[in-house]
Amino acid sequence: MHQAVLLTEVMTWLRPRPGGVFVDGTLGGGGHTGAIAEAVGPTGRVMAMDQDAGALDRARRNLGERVTQCTLVQGSFARMDEVAPAHGFAKVDGVLLDIGISSDQLDDPERGFSFMREGPLDMRMDLSRPVTAADLLNTLDETALVDLFRRYGEEPRARAIAGRVVRQRMTEPFRSTRQFADLVEAVYGGRRGRIHPATLVFQALRIAVNGELEALERGLEAGLRILAPGGRMAVISFHSLEDRLVKRFFVEHQGRFESLPEGGANWVGTLPQMKILTRKPVMATDEECRENPRARSAKLRVAERKD
Repeated sequence: MHQAVLLTEVMTWLRPRPGGVFVDGTLGGGGHTGAIAEAVGPTGRVMAMDQDAGALDRARRNLGERVTQCTLVQGSFARMDEVAPAHGFAKVDGVLLDIGISSDQLDDPERGFSFMREGPLDMRMDLSRPVTAADLLNTLDETALVDLFRRYGEEPRARAIAGRVVRQRMTEPFRSTRQFADLVEAVYGGRRGRIHPATLVFQALRIAVNGELEALERGLEAGLRILAPGGRMAVISFHSLEDRLVKRFFVEHQGRFESLPEGGANWVGTLPQMKILTRKPVMATDEECRENPRARSAKLRVAERKD
């Protein structure tokens, strides 16, 4: 079975019970989906989405007999408020989002997500999307590349990398993962330390290619719309851009009371109202990090719909 990140913590906070109805917006290898399906039992239901058609095939195999309790749908979680009701999931007890790239995608060199493996510079989670990472590197002007590397990767050497990209592509267009990773490594003067110098710019390209932050914003709103009162939303993020977005969304919907000049107080916030259950993000244990290094950067935040 697929090794799901923060599985024990997700199950503790999401509280799936027999007969419950849940949506997993990020199916991946099916680890979280399978555990939820087991918890809700034969009287419960789980809908799981993934924009990668290959992920659905892998998850079906991983889920085994539990797949009969699950409705698997190809598509983006940003549209779950349209997709879920169409499959009979109008109001649910819980929504889970495990944001970011799956291990299966990362390990497949043909998808181009990793600088550790030679492959085409693609990075599309949904292969029907028209623009690849190579397209962005070969067409965006230098200013746009600097903005992309800074905004989505918080890359400190964005200007130097963008300048080198523009010069190199005049004679040699970018096609492969190693080709771009080697350029970034050269800008840094070689590899130093545990983290590869291309980590942040690969993250930036992946986010831009897939519109990940925009999808997350829409997905949080969509998930809240289908959440029943008392239902919980659990979100796992893997970098600060995602985590800040999730935190801000929960805070806006939790709202606050402001004192009125004439006395009393008025609630100020975005409806529907939520209650934040995790004051600080839940992190993986040392043991899980040893068994699954991907869990090191995982942060879980959970909130409950109040009305």
